[in-house]
Amino acid sequence: MTVTTAKFILPEAGQIPQWQAATWEDYIAACENPPLAEAKIFFYEGYLWIDMGNEGPQHARFNDLFTIIFFVWFTTKIGQTFDSLSGCVIEKPQVGSGAPDKVLYIGGDFPEWQKGEPRRINLNQWRVPDLVGEISDTTLTSDLDEKKRLYAALGIPEYWVVDIKGVRVLAFRLQENGKYQECDFSVALEGLPIALLSETLKLLNEGNGTAAMWFAQQIGSL
Repeated sequence: MTVTTAKFILPEAGQIPQWQAATWEDYIAACENPPLAEAKIFFYEGYLWIDMGNEGPQHARFNDLFTIIFFVWFTTKIGQTFDSLSGCVIEKPQVGSGAPDKVLYIGGDFPEWQKGEPRRINLNQWRVPDLVGEISDTTLTSDLDEKKRLYAALGIPEYWVVDIKGVRVLAFRLQENGKYQECDFSVALEGLPIALLSETLKLLNEGNGTAAMWFAQQIGSL
């Protein structure tokens, strides 16, 4: 069973969101629709994707782990600034829009919201993030297909997919042809082995704090 708000078909709790035909104007209307204020909304190539679900404990545990990992990593990089904007909407008008689980800016020139503006980062006005990531539980297929193509179209240089069920991280680097290619080392996080992230995930049954502390010990030798 589904719920309809205006012309948008919304999944019930527990249902996997589906891409539905829409225009950019439909996307803007969805963003400005009060019942969808807490929804994650994506738009790409004439299709809209709306996720109304709350984070489950596993998704939240994985998500917070990567916020801690960013902090731990940049603690070792004296003088290098970063800004982590989890869940923030990024968009390029008429091209596409998404609300990645992780949005990371490195080195300054961070987006600043101005009163009266939409609460979204317009990539025609601000530089693209250095890295975005999706925490994939029930959405792995879309994260590796539509969302992957969306972030490439937005010009995001590095994209991570955190596969909860597979306990692994897949990382992709944008190539000159505008497509992603899987990579073994992060460029945004200066040579961090992606395999080390996957190994860190295996400790999450002991808590994301324990996993993050183990990660901190490992990067000391990099």
